[in-house]
Amino acid sequence: MKIKLLLVALAVLMLAGCNDENATGPVEIKYDREVCEYCKMIISDPRFAAEVRLKKGATVFKFDDLGGAVLWLETKKQSETPETEIWVRDMKTGTKWLDAKKAYYLGKQHSPMDYGFGAVESKQNGSLNFTQMRQRVIAHGSTSYCAPPPETSEQPSLNASGKKG
Repeated sequence: MKIKLLLVALAVLMLAGCNDENATGPVEIKYDREVCEYCKMIISDPRFAAEVRLKKGATVFKFDDLGGAVLWLETKKQSETPETEIWVRDMKTGTKWLDAKKAYYLGKQHSPMDYGFGAVESKQNGSLNFTQMRQRVIAHGSTSYCAPPPETSEQPSLNASGKKG
């Protein structure tokens, strides 16, 4: 009986080790294959990618533009706590993850969903801190490129031939 219990415990530990997501911090994004949590479009430009984890060990949500992550978080206000992690890629390299709350943001960037902010590690002339950038994104709202799909219970309409469309 002890051997069976030991084998079961070992199997559970091995399976837990197969999870490719860490308990904290950013995780890999499979560019051109994974979709943005907010707008459901393919994430393809690493210079503007962002991730959110609401608490340690929880699911990581991935975004193609930090603006989408900010607006998505606004819909989850009751879930956001000091434990919430927000990560963004350094726009200059597209390879380095930055803590979004400590990064600085340059406006007038050509970001995937046209929110226009790119993250940099250190303060620069004209850069904004996270709170300032977040306020501007929220004030602007969803761009025409990044409106989340409408949630509706309506049935698709039928055209004259009786087909959906």
